[in-house]
Amino acid sequence: MRFGLVGTGSWARRTHGPGLNAASGVELVGVWGRHADKTRALAGELDVAPYGDYAELLESVDAVAFAVPPKVQASMALEAAAVGKHLLLDKPVADSLDDARALADEAADEGIASVVFFTSRFQQPLRSFFAEIRARGGWKGGWTRMLAALDEPGKPLIDSPWRRERRGAIWDVGPHALANLTAMLGPIVELAAVGGAGGLVHLVLTHESGATSTASISLSAPPLGSNFETGVWGETGTALLPAAETSAIDALRLAAEELVAAAESGESHPVDVAFGTRIVELLAAAELQLA
Repeated sequence: MRFGLVGTGSWARRTHGPGLNAASGVELVGVWGRHADKTRALAGELDVAPYGDYAELLESVDAVAFAVPPKVQASMALEAAAVGKHLLLDKPVADSLDDARALADEAADEGIASVVFFTSRFQQPLRSFFAEIRARGGWKGGWTRMLAALDEPGKPLIDSPWRRERRGAIWDVGPHALANLTAMLGPIVELAAVGGAGGLVHLVLTHESGATSTASISLSAPPLGSNFETGVWGETGTALLPAAETSAIDALRLAAEELVAAAESGESHPVDVAFGTRIVELLAAAELQLA
């Protein structure tokens, strides 16, 4: 399947480009970006064609992978879906519920395949852990702490403007938190949000199973206070999400391969644009409560 890559930033260069080039059944044919110099540079690194015209890229591919801010992705993915291109989306699929729903509706109308790149859902050791947790059952609750220090020296996303917005943590680490808790405890049916200092957000979640969980998320933790932990507790004890041993490149490779498989089979992927839209719905509800 012929893929185009949209975006030339750090995530596109470090993860999407190499992952697509490594994927079986995928031919990366070109890169589109807003800045011609960056587009040519990344295309050269990946040994593919640079595109200055997005419509021209769409004409040359069967699927599009996105590595751009959510607001940009929402409009460009809608354009791609409208002409029948399969979608490898980054999270969140949009930063507006209306935009997410419009994209999900267009994908459904066109009958195209979609996958949303929630990194942990494509790392095999973590995927195995999620499956084991679901099989064991009996879980009463869970938690996740995703307290990132965006200002820590050397952080690759330190200059990302949308992550610097007041509720950046909701839209950056929030999708990962909800996707992971959903993988362990099932669909989320209710959410309550409380804000803290410096963009800190606490979420209390009720799952369809009856379990409850909490998520504490931030992008502005002090470097020494940065902390990541996810776990569940219940009738059989406590289980902690293991550290990821799979690189983001390998996770992206798997996501691309599974998009190809979904397109060929016609079956929906478990974390498709409909699932991504549900995550946006929950995050939008949290943002509204905090406002």
